[in-house]
Amino acid sequence: MKLQTIVPLKKEEAQIDYQSKILLLGSCFVENIGQKLNHYKFQQVQNPFGILFHPLSIENLIERALHDEMYHENEVFEHQEIWKCFDAHSDCSATSKTALLQNLNDGLHQTKNQLKEASHIIITLGTAWVYRNTESDSIVANCHKVPQKQFSKELLSVKTIQDCLERLIDLIQSVNEKATLIFTISPVRHLKDGFIENQRSKANLINALHHVKEKQTISYFPSYEIMMDELRDYRFYEKDMVHPNQLAIDYIWEKFKWVWIAEEAYSSMGEVETIQKGLLHRPFNPDSNAHQKFTASLQAKIAYLQKKYPFIQF
Repeated sequence: MKLQTIVPLKKEEAQIDYQSKILLLGSCFVENIGQKLNHYKFQQVQNPFGILFHPLSIENLIERALHDEMYHENEVFEHQEIWKCFDAHSDCSATSKTALLQNLNDGLHQTKNQLKEASHIIITLGTAWVYRNTESDSIVANCHKVPQKQFSKELLSVKTIQDCLERLIDLIQSVNEKATLIFTISPVRHLKDGFIENQRSKANLINALHHVKEKQTISYFPSYEIMMDELRDYRFYEKDMVHPNQLAIDYIWEKFKWVWIAEEAYSSMGEVETIQKGLLHRPFNPDSNAHQKFTASLQAKIAYLQKKYPFIQF
């Protein structure tokens, strides 16, 4: 009996292994994939500017990073005793102007370095809805709970998103022609925009991305389609009924792993998983011989893995 409609997948050629260097940019779903890659100790950099929901904010980060356009005092503001920037997520905010500018410019340096060195760049698009600051007439990455009256809301057209993605790809390829570009649409539904509005948003993102894919050598991983078709049940959502829960994240990760992670990396992933579980172990008697042997065995496993991959740290 068939109880699911399965999204067809195929293994990709330029797969990820422990020598790969990965940059992840975009919406909160990229954080889910990034946490998995981090758990298994792959070499990865994740959202130096925090979560970025729409493609224009991702393009802005990449353009400023590659052109060394550092942030200055006139581009940040204080709100509710916290210093913030409309180009970055609140994760980058700070209690002082100096600290915020340091965070932003460090993020630009980190992004530029990883763009140049990355073997794989994973970009997740979350929404086509954007907010324009009426004072500056510029589209922001995050409103930071600034009063709504200071913004107007717009839906990016398919053409605008397509042009943005093409510029973004050209920017990356200007410094790194060999990087494999993996795009995906976030399965998180932005219901605060409205049910119909969320569908319009996702449709524009999908249309634009696939227009670009017809012309550019990029890859598409169907995380949105897997969530919508294979996991069509609210038991796969958090209590907010919007975000995928851990079971759904684990399911989509297994699909991503099958498509994008090289099989020769599986054994090392297993060794990392064993160590991670060992590090979480809490003994009843830390002074017992049994625990001393367990600790020695665990340290030996860590040493063996670090000899193989010196960049791995626990």
